[in-house]
Amino acid sequence: MALWGGRFTDSSADSAFALSCSIEFDWRLAPYDIRSSLAHVAVLESSGLLTPTDAGAIRQGLKELAEEVNAGKFIPQANDEDVHSALERGLTEKLGPLGGALRAGRSRNDQVTTDLRLFSIDHMLEVGSMITTLQSAILEKAAQYINDSAPGFTHIQHAQPVSFGHELAKHAHAFARDLDRINDWLDRTSVSSLGAGALAGSSLPLDPAFTAVNLGFASSFANSIDAVSDRDYVAEALFIFSLIGIHLSRIGQEWTLWASTEFAWAEVSDAYSTGSSIMPQKKNPDIAELARGKSGRLLGNLVSVLTMLKALPFAYNRDLQEDKEPLFDSIDTLLLLLPAVAGMIATTEFDREKMAMAAPLGFTLATEIADYLVLKKIAFAQAHEAAGSCVKLCQSTNRQLHELTDSEFLAIHSALDPGVRMVLSVEGALHSRTTAGGTAPVLVAKQIADALAANAGQAALITRAQKVFREMMAS
Repeated sequence: MALWGGRFTDSSADSAFALSCSIEFDWRLAPYDIRSSLAHVAVLESSGLLTPTDAGAIRQGLKELAEEVNAGKFIPQANDEDVHSALERGLTEKLGPLGGALRAGRSRNDQVTTDLRLFSIDHMLEVGSMITTLQSAILEKAAQYINDSAPGFTHIQHAQPVSFGHELAKHAHAFARDLDRINDWLDRTSVSSLGAGALAGSSLPLDPAFTAVNLGFASSFANSIDAVSDRDYVAEALFIFSLIGIHLSRIGQEWTLWASTEFAWAEVSDAYSTGSSIMPQKKNPDIAELARGKSGRLLGNLVSVLTMLKALPFAYNRDLQEDKEPLFDSIDTLLLLLPAVAGMIATTEFDREKMAMAAPLGFTLATEIADYLVLKKIAFAQAHEAAGSCVKLCQSTNRQLHELTDSEFLAIHSALDPGVRMVLSVEGALHSRTTAGGTAPVLVAKQIADALAANAGQAALITRAQKVFREMMAS
């Protein structure tokens, strides 16, 4: 059912209709379109543009239509151009010409962006909820390894010993920033576009602020042209999803390395691994690899929308139809990916002994020598040089730092007395890193406890927001 055509002589060519038709992907907006239509009924009635009797009939028809959509009893037809035309067809089938009364004072331009904002808010909350679950899995796993040492890495080279719990917990902090971005996005997106019409507002006595409150938005639009052309919230959502994907990809890369024969630190659960169709011995960390691979898809969707938005003039343009599929795909991707990664993390076991054995390898304690000299009032540049000389001597004689003799230490620097041996242990190195945010186990335990508490608070906020949103949708 077309919502236009009075001034046209010819109907759309089949190829033109096929190109412009969006029903195959925008049908998932149907529940949100019905809810925004109910808000529009309310404002038409409050403005005296619909009688209470007609408003009641339309309201009842929309609620019946919502039940039929949810049950799969009402579905689009081949000649429905989009979700809006399909639902108006369903309403007019129930009410006759009265079903078309809803079109007064609104356009598909303000209608679709209102629907898409509602859809995006609903699903952003769902993504946020899953991130809190993932954070819990990360932090609970990290808490198991607070007192276990491992080499920390820069440039994928052994750097300094760290608490392995500290290593794991870093990922939770990245996702905490994602949640902060989601909270900011929710504030900016909670703006109703309904009432902007095609672009210029309406000459009918409507109240966009009334509609905004009805739909649970924090405010209504300030500029009707901007209201129908703005897709910042889509682009920003896709950026947030892309950054979540980047953080998931980092986890995927680390798990893939740790599960390799060369590292042999991680035993990924069978439930989150696959085998080979030809090599019976293989156990592949496919979930980790997919976490890494899906990030490209999320980034691509962001670039697609940004490219589409670039240089769009004036108000609404049909290019904006291309905002939905990338958004839907990114949401669907994360809703599949996040639970799988959380499960993989929760069920992975790490080899404490192998990690501890690797912790001092690669001369990771060299910085302890430099810091020892600094505490003796030696300038760090000289201390760094002396520590490097110790490493050089070890490399040339195939020894570790603690194996150097007292005379060899003194020959390198007169301040390297036998007391230096007290700092040449992994345990000592870990416990000495007591600056805020450092890797000392006592600090890591506090960091993880604080992060778990913050995550629980965030999860509770999201749960409350979801409850409010569901109540709004059901009203």
